[in-house]
Order: sequence, then structure tokens, then C-alpha cells
Amino acid sequence: MRFPLISVSAFAVAVAFTLPACSFFAPYRIDVRQGNYIDESMLAQLKPGMTREQVRFVLGSPLVADVFRSNRWDYVYRFKPGHGDVRQRAISVFFVNDQFDRVEGDAALVENAQPAETRTRVIEVPRPKD
Repeated sequence: MRFPLISVSAFAVAVAFTLPACSFFAPYRIDVRQGNYIDESMLAQLKPGMTREQVRFVLGSPLVADVFRSNRWDYVYRFKPGHGDVRQRAISVFFVNDQFDRVEGDAALVENAQPAETRTRVIEVPRPKD
């Protein structure tokens, strides 16, 4: 069975024009965030001697609290954008005698830790007239 030359060439042209469109119209993919997001201002609030409850208040509950190493909490954050490379951070908080001792992990976060700005504003409310 022979195909007409015109229909084969028309099919080839149609395929040639639709293939680039498939790569142009990529499906939408959501950003996936997992774990504990910890920024520099949160790390700057940590002071040696803080209790576990105070550290939990500042950083949130740890993602990993190892039963065999009770003096260490691990905070892991993973961000997978819809299109692009996966980014991951890991920070470990260490305790000595149930008090905060030190932080180890992603150097960019730990070394650049700066205290958060404290903003205060005084607003005077006039007393109601009787």
C-alpha cells in the first residue's frame, strides 16, 4: 500500500509545528515546601542558656528529635519549585543539661544571623469627652 506524497509531507509539516508548542505549553507545577523554615532573625534570637521550651517557641517544633540523641534537634527545610532545582537547608540545635548551647548547619544562615529590628510606635488615643 502506498501513501500519497502530499499527505505524508502534510503530516510531517503538522508534526514539525506541534512539537515546539508542546515544550512551550508546559503544565503548571506547584511549589512544594516541607519542614521548618528558619531565617536569620529567628537564629539571632537564640541565646545560650535558653530552655528547650524557649527554643521551641522561637524556632518551632523540630522536624527530627532523635530518641538516641536527646541533646540535639534537627530542623530541615526543603523547597521544590514547580520548575527548577530543589533547595534544602539543615540546622542542628544542641543542648547541654537541657539548655541551649550552640547551632550548627547551613553556614549562610548561622553566620549571617542578625537580631531582628524592634519597631515601636506610640499612639496617643485621646480621651473621650463626657
